[in-house]
Amino acid sequence: MDVSNSHGFTDGILPANCPSRTVLDHVTSKWGVLVIIALAERGLRWGELRRTVEGVSEKMLAQTLRTLELDGFVNRDAQPTIPPRVDYSLTERGRELAARLLPLMDWIADNADEILTPA
Repeated sequence: MDVSNSHGFTDGILPANCPSRTVLDHVTSKWGVLVIIALAERGLRWGELRRTVEGVSEKMLAQTLRTLELDGFVNRDAQPTIPPRVDYSLTERGRELAARLLPLMDWIADNADEILTPA
């Protein structure tokens, strides 16, 4: 695959100061990918999201959601009710990203057992 002169890469160099590295870090963090995939089908409340993304701590879920919201991937809708209700969903940008991540996740699921089985 030739990446030169495409996607911001020039002459085969992946610049250290390229803004794409920051976005890549946010999007491809362990929890970032899982949150985006969890929200791909429908919006979820905080507790639903926490149960769906098993193993994520409250702190990491809050941090991940905050980052994805600031990047414009996730929409946070807080209802002024008692108790407070907060719904999370993907923005248009988030849905576009999920459409690209889902095939990768499918490939990983299809190949994980073989990759992780010792030769």
